[in-house]
Amino acid sequence: MAELIRSDPGDQVAPISSTGDPTDHATDDAWFTAWRRRELSRVDRDGLTYADYTGSALAPESLLRGDAERLLGGVLGNPHSQHIASVRSSADIDEARDAILAFLGASPDEYRVILTANASAALKLVGESFAFGPDRELLLTADNHNSVLGMREFARRRGAAVRSVPFAEEFRIGMPAWGGGGLFAYPAQSNFSGVRHDLGLIALAQEAGYRVLLDAAAMVPTSRLDLARYRPDFVALSLYKIVGWPAGIGALVARHEALAELERPWFAGGTVDWVSVSHERHRLASGPERFEDGTPPFLVAGAVAPALAAVTAVDRDRLARHCHRLVARFLEGLDARRHPDGSPMAVIYGPTAAIDRGATVPFNLLGPDRSVVPHWDVERLAAARRLAIRGGCFCNPGCAEAAFGWPLERVGELLSALGEEFTVPRFGAALGDFPVGAVRASFGLGSVMADVDRTLEVLAEIATAG
Repeated sequence: MAELIRSDPGDQVAPISSTGDPTDHATDDAWFTAWRRRELSRVDRDGLTYADYTGSALAPESLLRGDAERLLGGVLGNPHSQHIASVRSSADIDEARDAILAFLGASPDEYRVILTANASAALKLVGESFAFGPDRELLLTADNHNSVLGMREFARRRGAAVRSVPFAEEFRIGMPAWGGGGLFAYPAQSNFSGVRHDLGLIALAQEAGYRVLLDAAAMVPTSRLDLARYRPDFVALSLYKIVGWPAGIGALVARHEALAELERPWFAGGTVDWVSVSHERHRLASGPERFEDGTPPFLVAGAVAPALAAVTAVDRDRLARHCHRLVARFLEGLDARRHPDGSPMAVIYGPTAAIDRGATVPFNLLGPDRSVVPHWDVERLAAARRLAIRGGCFCNPGCAEAAFGWPLERVGELLSALGEEFTVPRFGAALGDFPVGAVRASFGLGSVMADVDRTLEVLAEIATAG
């Protein structure tokens, strides 16, 4: 059996301190400051400090201008026809597939690309089509986005067991107890804690008889995923998470043999070679089109290759190193903030060191009386100071339950009692002295050290005010 391995520096930057080599630090920050001045001038014109890159990247201005020229430069039509406008759209779609494979280092001999509306739609394709059954379970992890957790509904309808791998420490996934096979689904990087989970689990799961679905939506914006080295059966991603544009398009990247095992529960326009009403028969298309219901996003498909080219034009290792320094500085700064009596201004969830993690940090602010400042108040007060951060549970209930220490039996009772009257404030009031959400700061391409310092400054103002 394969050994559990740690990702190499090409995947995750080695640990450093924000007080490390000042020359490299300053050089990188100056480079990204110049890039930001050139490509995101609207952010500074708006007086905005943007710290919600896990929510969405910000599109480079040269990409947006180029795409406007592309759309105005020729006629594009429905790719299900054969005229010149249709042929152009079909070529754009093929180019988009090729660009996604190249971005992930995936060979077309091994992987195919299905274009979707977003990562959630890609995950749904697998969930509704996977051959779950009494002998093919769904193995999840405590750290998963709701769009992954939702697959349990498909599994249960087919009589499959649904299990979850609990956390070990610092919100890292423990070693799974493998069963008889099925589908193992987990995130490459947590959208809640920023923890990078071990990609060595892919080979271990496959050797245990599982197909592996890797949710890469939070990882690939700032770190390389090499499908020539790590070979999950399915990968889900969204373009707007990576580069901010185009929105409304994602992908399911699937190994040929894994894709062939999926059983589509229905057919639609564009997914079939032929349909007979009289004979109540149909034949699904043989390529990725069999999974692309209806007309594909042909107007934005042509933006995929330029968008990924814009991201890869920035040295990916340099970006990873820069984001690592950003999060190290943020973690150290947030942890060091104290009220006059010496009590902390924040509680950080997950690792407090920038090791094996992305540039995403969840936390709660603590007022002078040591009580948690409600995340909705922090988000509102930050917005008034032109700081863009996010509050809530970030569609990741497993991490939330672990982070906030909720009494799970009591939670179940409250959810049943509140029923249709559920709101987060009501739930929090009934739960008592437990946080019901957190604040998340996240950085990416376009972030610089000044953003980290400004974010820390605003958060300290809010915590001090209580």
